Amino acid sequence: MWDVREMARRSTPKSVFDYTDGGSMSESSLDRSRDAYRRVEFTPRIMRNVADVDLSTTILGKTNALPFVFAPTGFTRMMHHAGEPAVAAVAERAGIAYALSTLGTTSIEGLATATPEVRRWFQLYVSRDRSQAVELMRRAKESGYDSLILTVDTAVGGIRWREVRNGLTIPPQLTLRTILDMSRHPKWWANVLTTEPLTFASLSTTGGTVGDLLTRVFDPGITSEDIKWIRDNWDGAVMVKGVQALEDAQVLADLGVDAIVLSNHGGRQIDKGNVPLELLPSVVEAVGDRTEVYIDGGIMSGTDIVAALALGATGTLVGRAYLYGLMAGGQGGVQRVVDILSKEIKTTLQLMGVTSVDQLDPSMVRLRPY
Repeated sequence: MWDVREMARRSTPKSVFDYTDGGSMSESSLDRSRDAYRRVEFTPRIMRNVADVDLSTTILGKTNALPFVFAPTGFTRMMHHAGEPAVAAVAERAGIAYALSTLGTTSIEGLATATPEVRRWFQLYVSRDRSQAVELMRRAKESGYDSLILTVDTAVGGIRWREVRNGLTIPPQLTLRTILDMSRHPKWWANVLTTEPLTFASLSTTGGTVGDLLTRVFDPGITSEDIKWIRDNWDGAVMVKGVQALEDAQVLADLGVDAIVLSNHGGRQIDKGNVPLELLPSVVEAVGDRTEVYIDGGIMSGTDIVAALALGATGTLVGRAYLYGLMAGGQGGVQRVVDILSKEIKTTLQLMGVTSVDQLDPSMVRLRPY
């Protein structure tokens, strides 16, 4: 996966790559999330028949062919002009769910038309104008999206110094810096300038950095009491993403949400935040019998996914990794990422002596101390 990341770096302007690759402030939340997976130590079992391996699992009541789904990501067409439909097409072929972001660059209806067979989820940011959120939920429901991801870790936008230094705005502006970058990445710029303009398909507000946009548009007043409001407007499964404390996980489980995602927003919101993988065991023990528990952030290999599953996660969300593939090679690059992850998961399961993900358990893995 690190090779795919390097190909992505070479294929796109620095500001675009850094938007995907970077974290907030010192980027320690991102660094420590990845470091946690480096500290994983497996205890493999030997002399077991592992000729046939099943990588599927049940996610929110339906079979997912692999133990991960494609996480929602913003402004995907900035990474590659093929954008969300290309990613969803790979998800469709792989038999996994795909989540479209409120900050996506393809409309709710457009994605449903482009990939009618993929299992579609919609990720919701609640705007200050609540009627906009209600309308988005209505459109998603009518377009066949079966689950809602409510992202709750964006009371204000995180400070992402790479974006500030690079002068990245939404949409990208032609400046002396970007004109110079054109000479290094002419194909990327040609695609941007000759395809549909880069805009948010579900938001009319643009301008400034993504952090500026989050602070300006999204509602900082959302509370746990708003879960009822969500339920009143959405009759499918509800997943709450951005949980970073055991106490919050317990509150959400008490409220009856279908799933939670332990997430520090890929290290892009609060700096020096909790590491989801380290938090996972205690949350699973406390609420795992009442709600499904997922995890994202820092995942760069199939072994990372296996570690999360062994520690009790129902499944994982993968975002940054597939964006690296998209930047490196469009739809084919995303498919390559799925192939890599799938092969690594299967091989790791076989070497651990298990033939399905539901055979994994905490006795097979530990996090080495710092």
